[in-house]
Amino acid sequence: MLDPRPHTGEPRALDLLNTRWIDGGPRDLLTDTTGLAIWLAAAAITAPCTSDTLDATRTARTAIHDAVTRADPTGLNAILEHGRIRRTLTATGPVDIPDIPDPIWIPGWLAADNLLHLMATAPDRIRQCAHPDCVLFFYDTSKNGTRRWHLMSTCGNRTKAARHQARRS
Repeated sequence: MLDPRPHTGEPRALDLLNTRWIDGGPRDLLTDTTGLAIWLAAAAITAPCTSDTLDATRTARTAIHDAVTRADPTGLNAILEHGRIRRTLTATGPVDIPDIPDPIWIPGWLAADNLLHLMATAPDRIRQCAHPDCVLFFYDTSKNGTRRWHLMSTCGNRTKAARHQARRS
């Protein structure tokens, strides 16, 4: 199963958002359990690949999107209610263990928890691609924090080419 998405490898929360993209029209990886299996493998998450997990993961994706784009925490907090972090001390030191009683919520809860970590670290580095026709998200890891496109080789070049063409006209 090949991952058809044009942009992968972002932190888990943003990678979940990037299961929707534009490619000759809107595309969505999470339309069925086959797409869910592709995303679970890419995100290194072990969870049941069922229609219930698919529904829960899509619900989490919407909640994460609302938290990132509209600063609306309501849905995200509802997702986080499905689990918690259990802290424990082991022989090798402290360990944080996700405790998610209902396994259908594992993917969505882990993505929501990841968003909390990103927001605690550098919320201003969570960005949506600046290209007007792109819906993808990225975590800006550039040194000066000025990255604007999910990939310079696609959206960045398109934007610069359009500006150049506009100047020539």
